[in-house]
Amino acid sequence: MKGERSFEAIGLEERIDPFNFPRQFSSIIWILFLSFLLWRIMSTPGPMALAQGIEKPKASVDFSTAFIQVARQTIPAVAHIEVIERKEVGNPYLLFENARLEGSGLPRKHKLELRELGTGMIIDPQGNILTNFHVAGGATKVRVTLADGNRYPAELVGGDPKTDLAVIHISATENLPNVTFGDSDKVEVGEWVVAIGHPRGLDQSVTHGIISAKHRRGIIELSRYQDLLQTDAAANPGNSGGPLLNLQGEVIGVNAMISPEFGGFEGISFAIPSNIAVYVSKALIAHRKVERGWLGLNIQDVMVESAQSNRPETPKGAVITGVFKGGPAEKAGFKKGDIVIHYQGKEILDAGSLQTQVSITPIGQEAPMIVKRDGREQEITAKVGNLEDAPKVLASSIKDRLGISVRPITSKEIRQYELISQEGVAIATLEPKGPFGEAGFNVGDIILVIDGQSINNPEDFVFFLSGLKTPQEVSMLALDHRNGAIHSMEVKVP
Repeated sequence: MKGERSFEAIGLEERIDPFNFPRQFSSIIWILFLSFLLWRIMSTPGPMALAQGIEKPKASVDFSTAFIQVARQTIPAVAHIEVIERKEVGNPYLLFENARLEGSGLPRKHKLELRELGTGMIIDPQGNILTNFHVAGGATKVRVTLADGNRYPAELVGGDPKTDLAVIHISATENLPNVTFGDSDKVEVGEWVVAIGHPRGLDQSVTHGIISAKHRRGIIELSRYQDLLQTDAAANPGNSGGPLLNLQGEVIGVNAMISPEFGGFEGISFAIPSNIAVYVSKALIAHRKVERGWLGLNIQDVMVESAQSNRPETPKGAVITGVFKGGPAEKAGFKKGDIVIHYQGKEILDAGSLQTQVSITPIGQEAPMIVKRDGREQEITAKVGNLEDAPKVLASSIKDRLGISVRPITSKEIRQYELISQEGVAIATLEPKGPFGEAGFNVGDIILVIDGQSINNPEDFVFFLSGLKTPQEVSMLALDHRNGAIHSMEVKVP
C-alpha cells in the first residue's frame, strides 16, 4: 500500500502539474519578457540608421481642420489697406530722343492721384502693421480696415524699398490680435502653405498651395535684396503685404508679387521670407530706417569656368570679382577670385544669398566665412561694416576706374529743366578719355536712367555701377545740360 500510495502520489502529482499555477505563472512571465525583448530589438534603429540620422516621423496633420484652424487664428490679425498717393510723374513721351528739341508742346510733368488696395498684418498688440513698400511706402493717405469692421487712419512708420517692406501704425484703444512669425530658413519645398489677403478688394480671402521653390532672385530689377519664396497659393492684386503661413499658423513669408509677366494669378507668386521681414520691421519700428551690413565686395554667381577651376561638386557660392580698397573685406584679406561657400555656418548658394546674409548681420559683428582659393578651402573672418559708409568708398573706386563722379541735382536744375524732385544725378567731374567721356557725356549732364532703372541719387549711381558684371555695355537716358534734350547713350563699362 505504501508503494501504491507512493505511485499514486507521484502519478497524481504528474497529472496535475499542467495546472500548477505558480509554475505556469512563471512561464507566462518568461514568454512576455522574451516577446518584449524581441519587439525592442525589431523596433530599435540599427547602427546604419542611427548614423544616417533617421528621425521619428512627425505627427500627421489633420487636413480636414488644418486650413480652418490657420484661417480662424490669423484672419483677425489681417488688415485691409486702402491708400491714396499723389505724385508728380514725367511725361513718358518725353523719354524719346530729342522730344524736347522738337517743341512738341507736351507738358514735361503732371500730377496723378492713385488709389490702391493692399493687405497688411498686425505684428504686435500696439498696432504696428507690416505690409509692402509698394503698397504704403509712397502713400499720401492710408486707411486700415480690420476683420471686425473697425476702421482706422494709419501713418507710415518707415519703409524699405530695397526689400519692398514697410510698417504703418494705427492707434486703437484696445490691444489688437497679432500674427506669430516662424523660421523661414526651415521651410521646405513642397510644404503646404496658406495665403490670406484682399485680392481685388475681396476681404479675408484664404487660399492654399505649396512652396514651389526657395531663393528666387532676379524677379524684378528694382530690388537688390531678393531672396524670395515661390508658391502656387493663389495671389492677385490686393494680396500684397498679406501673410503666407505654414500649417502651424506661423507667418513664414510676406506676399509681395505675382510673376511680372502676368496681370493675375498664374500659379506663380512670390513672398519675402519671414526672417528678412522680422529684421526689417524691427529696424523700422526702432529707428525708422534699416541699417545693413557691408563687406566691400563685388560678387557674382559661380560660372562654369570658375566652378571647374576650383572643382566644387556643384557650381554654388559667390565669386569675388572685386575688393574695394579700404573696405572690411580688404582688411580681412579677401582676394579677387575667392569663392565664398559658407557664411556664418550657412551655405551660400549664389551671390544674392551672400548679399542678403551680410545685409542682415549686425554692424560690427565678426563674421566667419569659408572660401575656396586655388582649389583649397580656408576660413576668413571679417568685421561687418555699415552700408551707409559704402557710398564714399564706392564713389572713390568708380572715379578711379571709370573717371566720373556725380552729385545730387540742385533746386535750380529742377526748375530749369522741369524735373521731378529726386530725379537723376548730375556729372560733377569727368575724365575725357574715360568710358563716359568717350560716350559723349559732359560735366553738368544729368543721368536719369541706367538700363531701365531710375537713378535718384549718387548712392543709386555708384551701387548700380559697382554691381555690374563687367565688362558690359549699359544703356542710359541722360539730359543734355546745354539744351535740356533727353538722349539715349551707350557706355562700355570695362
